[in-house]
Amino acid sequence: MDELLKKDYKNVVLLLLDGMGISTMEKILDKQGAFWSNLLFPYSSVFPATTVAATTSVLSALPPVSHGWLGWDNYYPGVGENVTVFLNRKQGTGEILSVNCAEKFTPYKSIITLINENGGKAYDSSPFIAPYPKTLDSVLKRVKSLCNEEGRKFIYAYWTDPDYLLHGFGSESSEVRDELRNIEEKVSKLASSISDTLFLITADHGHIDTEGVYINDYPELMDTLIRLPSLEPRTPNFFVKEGKKDEFKRIFLDLFSDDFVLLDREEVLEKKLFGRGKEHPLFPEMLGDYLAYSKSDKTIFFYGERLKSMHGSMTEDEMIIPLIAFK
Repeated sequence: MDELLKKDYKNVVLLLLDGMGISTMEKILDKQGAFWSNLLFPYSSVFPATTVAATTSVLSALPPVSHGWLGWDNYYPGVGENVTVFLNRKQGTGEILSVNCAEKFTPYKSIITLINENGGKAYDSSPFIAPYPKTLDSVLKRVKSLCNEEGRKFIYAYWTDPDYLLHGFGSESSEVRDELRNIEEKVSKLASSISDTLFLITADHGHIDTEGVYINDYPELMDTLIRLPSLEPRTPNFFVKEGKKDEFKRIFLDLFSDDFVLLDREEVLEKKLFGRGKEHPLFPEMLGDYLAYSKSDKTIFFYGERLKSMHGSMTEDEMIIPLIAFK
C-alpha cells in the first residue's frame, strides 16, 4: 500500500463491500474476473469479525479495544444496558434510547473528518450518510461525480451487499451468486472508467453458513446470567450473576464445548483478542465475565430469526478479506 500511495493520484477511493470475504469470492467469482485479477492480497479483519467493529476500525484506524465499538449489541455501562449500536435501541426491542450511546460514550474522529480538518478533501458515499444514496447504482454514481470534481480527494464508499443477502439466503444461493457477480461487473466498470484514481475495494468480514440455536431454549444457562449476552451470536459476551460463575461455566461447557471456545475476562485481556492499541477507558466494563467464540458453524442467537449465514468469530471464512486495487 505504501508503494501504491507514492503516486500522486487525484482520487483515492475506498469501497467497502459488506461481507465479501475471500471464501465467498472463492465460491462465486471467476478467478479470471476483475476482482481476482486485481487482488493485491488477502488479509485479516479485526475481532470480532463484524460490521460494527470492522468498519469503525477502517474509518478510525483504531482496533476495537481502542474505539470501543465491539459488536452489534454493545454493553454500555453508562446506561446499564445492551444496546444495538447502529440503531441505538435497547437490545432486542424497538425502544430507542434517549442518549446516542455510541456517540456519547465511544466517540471517534473518522479519516474523513481528519482529512477535512487538515485542509484536504474527503467524502462519504453510503446509504447512511447524506445525501443517502439508497442503491448500489446511486452509491457509485456519487463516487464518479466526486471523482470528476476538481482537486485531490479521498472518497470512502460503502454498500450493504453481499452481507444482507448472505444472512437471508446463505452463500450457496442464487441470490448471492447473481448479486455478487452484478456488483463485480458494475464496480469494475466504474473503476476502469475513472482516470488518475486509485480504486481500492475491501470488506469488513467474511461469512460462514451456520447452524443456529436460541439461548432462551436453555433456561438453566439463562438462569445464571444477569442479562442477554452482548456482542455477536458467534461471539457471545456473558455477564454472570454473583456466585454463579462456576455453575455457568459447567453448564456452558456441557452444552457447547464441541463448538465454542470459552475464555474468562482475564484470558481475553491477556490474549488481546480485540487488538493491541491503547485500551478505551470503558473497554474493561464492556467485557463480561466470560467470552465465547465459535470454532464451528454453530451460532447462539440471542433473539430474532435464525439467519442462514453469519460472521463475528475467528474462522478463516469469517476473518479473511480481500484488498483489491484498480490503478
